[in-house]
Amino acid sequence: MTVTAGPFSHVGLLYSGDSEYLNGTVPYILEGLKLDEPVAVAVPGRNLTLIEEALGDSAAEVEFIDMTEAGRNPGRILPGVLLAFADNRSGPVRIIGEPIWAGRSAIEYPACAQHEALINFAFGDRDLSILCPYDRTRLEDDVLADAERTHPTFSGVEGDRPSEDYAPDAVVEKYNLPLPEPLSADAFRFDLSRLGAVRHFAQDRAVESGLAPDRVEDLVLAVAELSANSVLHGSGHGVVRVWRDDGYVLCEVIDEGTLSDPLAGRRPASPGQIGGRGLVLVNQVADLVRQYRRPGSTVTRIFFRV
Repeated sequence: MTVTAGPFSHVGLLYSGDSEYLNGTVPYILEGLKLDEPVAVAVPGRNLTLIEEALGDSAAEVEFIDMTEAGRNPGRILPGVLLAFADNRSGPVRIIGEPIWAGRSAIEYPACAQHEALINFAFGDRDLSILCPYDRTRLEDDVLADAERTHPTFSGVEGDRPSEDYAPDAVVEKYNLPLPEPLSADAFRFDLSRLGAVRHFAQDRAVESGLAPDRVEDLVLAVAELSANSVLHGSGHGVVRVWRDDGYVLCEVIDEGTLSDPLAGRRPASPGQIGGRGLVLVNQVADLVRQYRRPGSTVTRIFFRV
């Protein structure tokens, strides 16, 4: 992948404590408002409140988004938050996005890091500025090191500086790793003739695992999209596995196709586009999506909280 030169800006903000957080974010917002630029703030709830209160009356001009809800699945942030806001505005746009915070789980983090890397390839020459805060006192050193690789520029109390370790491609590949094997899972092989049966299989196993009825419907919808993609765009067949672990019902679809576009499922389909909506829909309904790609195989694992 290559980063297109243009007015796009992706800056990491290192902060420690509320004062540094507000000093790094509020002037950025006020500057955008002064320039009549649309501004969105997508950060975890507590930080959302901090910024809103600090802005006072100016808060009415800003769109606030709780990242713990809208970005619960990191694969949803690009299509559902960043692109959804930017693509509906003309001219320069600025966004504060904080997808990584101390409460993120270890199973979520790889998708977060890949999200931050893929931002650099998603906007082309769009006139867009994204500021991403990182709590340097509460986040692990490995997380801060990944941030250096996913942001070309950093800001902090010492001022702005280029990142000497910027390498977003390397972060995408770093977390393209085999996922841990389940201790026990029910499996079902499918092809075109068994697409209906695979939906029933997923539904029955999700119900048995204690998933709420409305979430069973979402899981079945996601499995239907993934299995159809395997048949239409992969090898024509695949395997679906379902199991429960650590507060989730998990479903995994394995096929012999290679998903070559790392941004698949992270960009909304354009108006009039035929196809290309399945993975976006999967990201929308699942609590987490993890993928592992290798030549001749793609593994997609979806998580639904019980």
